[in-house]
Amino acid sequence: KYVPKPYEQMLYPGQRVQIDVKFVPSACLTGEAKGKRFYQYTAIDEFSRWRYVEAFEEHSTYSSMIFLMHLVQAFPMPIECVQTDNGPEFTKRFAKASLDEDCTLFERKLKELGIKHKKIRPFTPRHNGKVERSHRKDNERFYATHCFFSFEDFSRQLKRYNYRDYNCFPMRPLGWKSPKDTLHDFIKYGVTYV
Repeated sequence: KYVPKPYEQMLYPGQRVQIDVKFVPSACLTGEAKGKRFYQYTAIDEFSRWRYVEAFEEHSTYSSMIFLMHLVQAFPMPIECVQTDNGPEFTKRFAKASLDEDCTLFERKLKELGIKHKKIRPFTPRHNGKVERSHRKDNERFYATHCFFSFEDFSRQLKRYNYRDYNCFPMRPLGWKSPKDTLHDFIKYGVTYV
Protein backbone atom coordinates (compact mmCIF):
# COMPACT_ATOMS: atom_id res chain seq x y z
CA LYS A 1 0.00 0.00 0.00
CA TYR A 2 1.20 3.53 -0.84
CA VAL A 3 2.12 5.58 2.23
CA PRO A 4 2.44 9.30 1.50
CA LYS A 5 5.62 11.04 2.61
CA PRO A 6 5.26 14.05 4.91
CA TYR A 7 5.57 17.44 3.23
CA GLU A 8 9.14 18.68 3.05
CA GLN A 9 9.30 22.35 4.11
CA MET A 10 11.60 24.40 1.86
CA LEU A 11 14.40 26.28 3.64
CA TYR A 12 15.33 28.91 1.03
CA PRO A 13 14.14 30.38 -2.29
CA GLY A 14 14.87 28.30 -5.37
CA GLN A 15 15.13 25.02 -3.47
CA ARG A 16 12.08 23.75 -5.38
CA VAL A 17 9.80 25.47 -7.89
CA GLN A 18 6.46 23.98 -8.98
CA ILE A 19 5.49 24.41 -12.65
CA ASP A 20 2.17 23.70 -14.36
CA VAL A 21 0.09 24.75 -17.36
CA LYS A 22 -3.47 26.08 -17.29
CA PHE A 23 -5.78 26.09 -20.30
CA VAL A 24 -7.42 29.52 -20.58
CA PRO A 25 -11.24 29.11 -20.42
CA SER A 26 -12.80 29.60 -23.87
CA ALA A 27 -15.55 31.74 -22.27
CA CYS A 28 -12.87 34.43 -21.72
CA LEU A 29 -11.98 34.68 -25.40
CA THR A 30 -13.81 37.16 -27.60
CA GLY A 31 -13.26 39.06 -30.84
CA GLU A 32 -10.30 37.80 -32.87
CA ALA A 33 -9.32 35.47 -29.98
CA LYS A 34 -12.61 33.52 -30.12
CA GLY A 35 -12.03 29.90 -31.11
CA LYS A 36 -8.30 30.01 -30.35
CA ARG A 37 -6.47 28.25 -27.51
CA PHE A 38 -4.28 30.14 -25.05
CA TYR A 39 -2.23 28.70 -22.19
CA GLN A 40 -0.96 30.08 -18.90
CA TYR A 41 2.38 28.65 -17.78
CA THR A 42 2.87 29.12 -14.04
CA ALA A 43 5.86 28.64 -11.72
CA ILE A 44 5.73 29.08 -7.93
CA ASP A 45 8.72 29.05 -5.61
CA GLU A 46 7.69 26.79 -2.72
CA PHE A 47 9.59 28.82 -0.11
CA SER A 48 8.48 32.39 -0.87
CA ARG A 49 5.32 31.65 -2.94
CA TRP A 50 6.75 34.09 -5.50
CA ARG A 51 5.03 33.36 -8.80
CA TYR A 52 6.03 33.81 -12.42
CA VAL A 53 3.44 33.45 -15.19
CA GLU A 54 3.62 33.71 -18.95
CA ALA A 55 1.08 33.46 -21.75
CA PHE A 56 1.62 31.03 -24.64
CA GLU A 57 -0.29 30.16 -27.79
CA GLU A 58 1.12 26.64 -27.82
CA HIS A 59 1.13 23.83 -25.25
CA SER A 60 4.35 21.98 -26.09
CA THR A 61 7.77 20.97 -24.83
CA TYR A 62 9.20 23.90 -26.82
CA SER A 63 6.94 26.37 -24.98
CA SER A 64 7.92 24.72 -21.68
CA MET A 65 11.60 25.15 -22.51
CA ILE A 66 11.13 28.84 -23.41
CA PHE A 67 9.14 29.36 -20.19
CA LEU A 68 11.92 27.73 -18.15
CA MET A 69 14.57 30.02 -19.70
CA HIS A 70 12.45 33.11 -18.93
CA LEU A 71 11.80 31.86 -15.37
CA VAL A 72 15.52 31.37 -14.71
CA GLN A 73 16.18 34.94 -15.93
CA ALA A 74 13.33 36.40 -13.83
CA PHE A 75 14.01 34.56 -10.55
CA PRO A 76 16.69 36.38 -8.52
CA MET A 77 18.27 33.23 -7.05
CA PRO A 78 19.54 29.94 -8.51
CA ILE A 79 16.86 27.28 -9.00
CA GLU A 80 17.90 23.84 -7.72
CA CYS A 81 14.82 21.74 -8.51
CA VAL A 82 11.73 22.02 -10.69
CA GLN A 83 8.65 19.91 -9.91
CA THR A 84 6.08 19.14 -12.63
CA ASP A 85 3.33 16.70 -13.43
CA ASN A 86 3.91 14.01 -16.06
CA GLY A 87 2.41 15.91 -18.99
CA PRO A 88 4.00 15.49 -22.44
CA GLU A 89 4.97 19.18 -22.37
CA PHE A 90 7.44 18.30 -19.58
CA THR A 91 8.46 14.64 -19.90
CA LYS A 92 8.29 11.51 -22.02
CA ARG A 93 8.02 9.41 -18.85
CA PHE A 94 4.86 7.62 -19.99
CA ALA A 95 5.18 8.03 -23.77
CA LYS A 96 5.11 4.93 -25.92
CA ALA A 97 8.49 3.84 -27.24
CA SER A 98 9.68 6.22 -29.92
CA LEU A 99 12.74 6.64 -32.08
CA ASP A 100 13.29 10.14 -30.69
CA GLU A 101 15.69 10.87 -27.88
CA ASP A 102 14.64 9.88 -24.38
CA CYS A 103 14.07 13.40 -23.08
CA THR A 104 12.04 16.42 -24.11
CA LEU A 105 13.41 19.87 -24.97
CA PHE A 106 12.31 20.95 -21.49
CA GLU A 107 14.27 18.13 -19.81
CA ARG A 108 17.33 18.82 -21.98
CA LYS A 109 17.28 22.49 -20.94
CA LEU A 110 16.99 21.46 -17.26
CA LYS A 111 20.08 19.24 -17.64
CA GLU A 112 21.95 22.01 -19.44
CA LEU A 113 21.14 24.43 -16.60
CA GLY A 114 21.97 21.87 -13.88
CA ILE A 115 18.43 21.89 -12.47
CA LYS A 116 16.98 18.68 -10.99
CA HIS A 117 13.58 17.56 -12.37
CA LYS A 118 11.15 16.04 -9.88
CA LYS A 119 8.03 14.47 -11.41
CA ILE A 120 5.02 14.04 -9.15
CA ARG A 121 3.20 10.75 -8.68
CA PRO A 122 0.76 10.20 -11.59
CA PHE A 123 -2.84 11.35 -11.05
CA THR A 124 -2.01 13.24 -7.84
CA PRO A 125 -2.22 16.96 -8.68
CA ARG A 126 -2.26 17.73 -4.94
CA HIS A 127 1.50 17.04 -4.97
CA ASN A 128 1.80 20.22 -7.05
CA GLY A 129 -0.64 21.87 -4.66
CA LYS A 130 0.74 25.41 -4.55
CA VAL A 131 0.54 25.89 -8.30
CA GLU A 132 -2.82 24.08 -8.53
CA ARG A 133 -4.27 26.32 -5.81
CA SER A 134 -2.99 29.41 -7.58
CA HIS A 135 -4.81 28.24 -10.72
CA ARG A 136 -8.06 27.92 -8.73
CA LYS A 137 -7.54 31.46 -7.42
CA ASP A 138 -6.91 32.62 -10.99
CA ASN A 139 -10.29 31.21 -12.01
CA GLU A 140 -12.02 33.11 -9.20
CA ARG A 141 -10.12 36.41 -9.31
CA PHE A 142 -9.03 36.75 -12.93
CA TYR A 143 -10.74 34.53 -15.50
CA ALA A 144 -14.23 35.01 -13.99
CA THR A 145 -14.03 38.77 -14.58
CA HIS A 146 -11.84 39.26 -17.67
CA CYS A 147 -12.19 38.86 -21.44
CA PHE A 148 -9.36 38.82 -23.96
CA PHE A 149 -9.59 40.18 -27.50
CA SER A 150 -6.24 38.87 -28.70
CA PHE A 151 -3.22 36.94 -27.51
CA GLU A 152 -1.36 40.21 -26.85
CA ASP A 153 -4.29 41.46 -24.75
CA PHE A 154 -4.32 38.23 -22.72
CA SER A 155 -0.56 38.33 -22.18
CA ARG A 156 -0.62 41.97 -21.02
CA GLN A 157 -3.55 41.48 -18.61
CA LEU A 158 -2.04 38.28 -17.17
CA LYS A 159 1.29 39.99 -16.36
CA ARG A 160 -0.46 42.93 -14.70
CA TYR A 161 -2.74 40.62 -12.66
CA ASN A 162 0.17 38.46 -11.47
CA TYR A 163 2.21 41.43 -10.31
CA ARG A 164 -0.59 43.43 -8.71
CA ASP A 165 -2.87 40.71 -7.37
CA TYR A 166 -0.56 37.80 -6.54
CA ASN A 167 3.08 38.65 -5.82
CA CYS A 168 2.13 41.78 -3.85
CA PHE A 169 -0.73 40.15 -1.89
CA PRO A 170 -0.02 39.32 1.81
CA MET A 171 -0.41 35.61 2.63
CA ARG A 172 -1.00 33.87 5.93
CA PRO A 173 1.63 31.11 5.44
CA LEU A 174 4.19 33.89 4.95
CA GLY A 175 3.32 35.65 8.22
CA TRP A 176 1.08 38.10 6.34
CA LYS A 177 3.89 39.22 4.07
CA SER A 178 3.67 39.18 0.29
CA PRO A 179 5.71 36.73 -1.83
CA LYS A 180 7.63 39.72 -3.20
CA ASP A 181 8.51 40.97 0.31
CA THR A 182 9.40 37.47 1.54
CA LEU A 183 11.80 36.96 -1.35
CA HIS A 184 13.26 40.45 -0.94
CA ASP A 185 13.79 39.98 2.82
CA PHE A 186 15.53 36.64 2.31
CA ILE A 187 17.86 38.06 -0.33
CA LYS A 188 18.63 41.22 1.66
CA TYR A 189 18.71 39.89 5.24
CA GLY A 190 18.87 36.10 4.90
CA VAL A 191 15.84 35.78 7.18
CA THR A 192 12.67 33.80 6.82
CA TYR A 193 9.08 34.64 7.71
CA VAL A 194 9.03 32.38 10.79
